[in-house]
Amino acid sequence: MPPTLSNGKICYLEIPATDIRRSISFYEAVFGWHTRQRGDGTIAFDDSVGEVSGTWVQGRPPSTAPGVLIYIMVDSAAATVETIVAHGGEIVQPIGADAPEITARFRDPAGNVFGLYQQPTNP
Repeated sequence: MPPTLSNGKICYLEIPATDIRRSISFYEAVFGWHTRQRGDGTIAFDDSVGEVSGTWVQGRPPSTAPGVLIYIMVDSAAATVETIVAHGGEIVQPIGADAPEITARFRDPAGNVFGLYQQPTNP
């Protein structure tokens, strides 16, 4: 299915990277993002549900401290935290800091800080 096209939808991200191949490997392994090569040779990504796309850019400083903070939805915050660390990321805010929400924050290999969000299960 094509992505939802609607006024006001967040649709594209440019993520600073020091090593684009390393960033590609990280986001593919941790979140299952799909990558594709554009006609100009640059690499783009699509999130795991095909709703948000973007690219990695060099020569731009990483977003090391939250200003605008982007959260990535995950099935299991705990499992994702382990995968992040195993693939060269760092946890900068552990699960539980935003309770009752299930969140955590991480730094990717280039130094960018993102959040994780796990939808709570209904009791």
